[in-house]
Amino acid sequence: MGLASPAGPARRTMEPPVLGLQPASQALVEVSPLELDWSQIVRRCMDGDSGAWAELVRTHHRRVYGLCYRFTGNPTDAEDLTQDVFLKIFSNLARFDSTRGSLQVWIATMTRNLLVDHFRRTRNQRATGSLDEGWESAEELKPIDRLTSSGPSPLESVARRELAKMVQQALARVSVDLREAVILRDLQDMDYKEIACVLGIPEGTVKSRISRGRAELARLLERTKREVM
Repeated sequence: MGLASPAGPARRTMEPPVLGLQPASQALVEVSPLELDWSQIVRRCMDGDSGAWAELVRTHHRRVYGLCYRFTGNPTDAEDLTQDVFLKIFSNLARFDSTRGSLQVWIATMTRNLLVDHFRRTRNQRATGSLDEGWESAEELKPIDRLTSSGPSPLESVARRELAKMVQQALARVSVDLREAVILRDLQDMDYKEIACVLGIPEGTVKSRISRGRAELARLLERTKREVM
């Protein structure tokens, strides 16, 4: 789904790049995200380099979408929120300071803040029946995918989808403070220090929330299992 980046923090007038639609000749050389100089890429984005913006989006899109999807449980909302996040990132590029943390943590913080705002705005509008939607369109995000490396049979696929639905439904019932900590640790693979930066809380609190969140998730899953059986 294409997204035109607004002219915001650029130092000069730039033609807004369209996410994911840049020709190969404009893209950066494929390298590991750890090898990229993100400060330089951010500066290039601000100077109007559409290839640099495409690389930033390509590298971080799945992580941002994963956060949005796990928080909302709805693929359509997650995609809309992902685009909102990248619009916010683009308009705030000038505020990124590599001396205060990595770009990944900065983006995760911005994503988390937007999700909290969205949660507060829609608290009285959310429908509980939306959590089962869209698993086929978000296949790569299923936690159960990690449990097998070979192609599943049709019966196994059905069982995996049902288990994935149970996990997402239970996760959506975990309290927000605990949920976001579990998502960042277990689904986004962030370390305690990074999570502390994103949430603005001490590492000890992070560990406590993760432990309590996992326990609450396990309890909800066990209850769901008993109800099904």
